[in-house]
Amino acid sequence: MFTLSEENYLKTIYHLELDADKGISTNAIAKKLETKASSVTDMIKKLSDKEVVVYKKYKGVTLTELGKKTAANIVRKHRLWEVFLVEKLNFSWDEVHDVAEQLEHIKSPKLIDQIDAFLGFPTHDPHGDPIPDKDGNLKTIEKSLLSTLLKNESGICVGVNDSSSEFLKFLDKKGITLGKQLTVLEKEDFDGSLSILIDGEKLSISNKIANNLYIQK
Repeated sequence: MFTLSEENYLKTIYHLELDADKGISTNAIAKKLETKASSVTDMIKKLSDKEVVVYKKYKGVTLTELGKKTAANIVRKHRLWEVFLVEKLNFSWDEVHDVAEQLEHIKSPKLIDQIDAFLGFPTHDPHGDPIPDKDGNLKTIEKSLLSTLLKNESGICVGVNDSSSEFLKFLDKKGITLGKQLTVLEKEDFDGSLSILIDGEKLSISNKIANNLYIQK
């Protein structure tokens, strides 16, 4: 069994490993969790004793197979709860993250399996992120950032890089949701800002926004 804090560390390392090709530094973990490096060091020792992480000097922290499966299960619970909250309790996609952060620590495997079946075994959460299966396997899809599209290229919005409430509310205001087709009409060389077509309407967005929207061609 793991404490809530230990689970949060495992989940954080799991997410960092998805975008890394080597071990994760304690400083990177500390930055992600907004805590001190010394606190990370203490926690890594505890997790190492439980055989879910391995720490090597100068090479960083990596999850063991047990660690990966444990972390993936936490992520699975989080994302299933997000789907449940949106589809069954009418939460908006910008409201669910903080609630799912609390619900992801529920220990009952039966409850999560029942929710998975009740929801029809969803493969992605409301933000487009893939949901790991019971064995921790993650099915990813080919996707690109909107900012990489050239003029006259189109793609379907399939996810967000920034899942903050502020960003999601902004997207709602602009009518940008998952499943919408986005077509690049103009692209400014100066700052990378875009003029896009969505639902027959022209919309100007900044490079920062384009760098936080995933599309599938």
